[in-house]
Amino acid sequence: MKKLITTALSLSALTILAHGPNDGHKHESLPASQQVQTGEVLGHGSLQYKVHKDWGKLDKAKYPIKNCHAMLELKDGNFVALLDDNKHNFLKYSPDGKLLDAWMKEYPGAHGIALFEKNGEEHFVVVDSGWAVRKGRQYRETGRVAITKANGQLVFALGHPQTVGAYEPGQKYMPCDAAVAPNGDIYVADGYGSQWVLQYNQHGQFIRKFGGAQDPNPNARLNSSHGISIDTRDPKNPKLLVSSRSANQLKVFTLDGKHLETIDLPGAYGGQAVVHGNKLYVGVCWSKENGTGKKLKQSGFVAILDKNNKVISCPGGSEPKYVDGKIQPMYQTTKTFLHVHDLCVDSNGNIFVVQWNAKGAYPIKLELIK
Repeated sequence: MKKLITTALSLSALTILAHGPNDGHKHESLPASQQVQTGEVLGHGSLQYKVHKDWGKLDKAKYPIKNCHAMLELKDGNFVALLDDNKHNFLKYSPDGKLLDAWMKEYPGAHGIALFEKNGEEHFVVVDSGWAVRKGRQYRETGRVAITKANGQLVFALGHPQTVGAYEPGQKYMPCDAAVAPNGDIYVADGYGSQWVLQYNQHGQFIRKFGGAQDPNPNARLNSSHGISIDTRDPKNPKLLVSSRSANQLKVFTLDGKHLETIDLPGAYGGQAVVHGNKLYVGVCWSKENGTGKKLKQSGFVAILDKNNKVISCPGGSEPKYVDGKIQPMYQTTKTFLHVHDLCVDSNGNIFVVQWNAKGAYPIKLELIK
């Protein structure tokens, strides 16, 4: 058996090294014409949704959002949104969009979050990608991953992969997202760093890495491993879903890192994927003009896949079309969203969309029309 290497550290032991700003990650200005319309209906077939743009709207002076990067539904039915604003990292909402709490400002690059239970208590895996804005300038810093209680109390943190021999000295580490398997194993996707998926056990002991830009198996290689999630649609055979965003693909792995299949999403730069019921919901951060043209800087939609991973609805995007069993290029068709970064699906099938680089947009609710 492969030896496990302990990597649990106190948060104070994490070292964050500042570098110069990255021009490629700057925010673009939002055209005045690109605004969400309340009452708009999006989607296709039996999966159509009414847009509620004001669901999570708050006083921007008190609760500003730079980017809203992720969102979760808690077991009590309330929601937590993760943001990288320097004032608050967490906003807690009631089901009707009322603010219940706001806390923490320890994660300047807050980017991904996973929820799991331990001894009946909810815990988070919080991922800070390392993108930080300081005095109006954006910097690339070393990322970090912290396991916390739901109130933000630190349990332990994962060290830089170099500390366990997974990375060479100086190798870039800027994780984007994390997922927790049914057995408690923690998976981290280093999407802005070296692309690897890093697997740890529930105590923070390193197990293995796979995927990445240089995996020995070409089919397993990842190009912007931006999102990661556990696919439990077959509870007896859980799998790992990892986005290869720049390749317009999702890749499916076993929980021990063996590549199983690739899901093509032509024209769609899908990041985080969310499993709900027997469906898969993908937040698309960009699309291509008419599906095959240039990458549109300000675009995005939601792609919904059925239990066979066939696209069946695209709220904000083109109607799914298959030719000879292959999905045809998808693209944005409405001005509803800019850069869908992540989403949350509640127990009633409603979708909550959060966005990056959307001029401080709060979560938007898509109410399922039944």
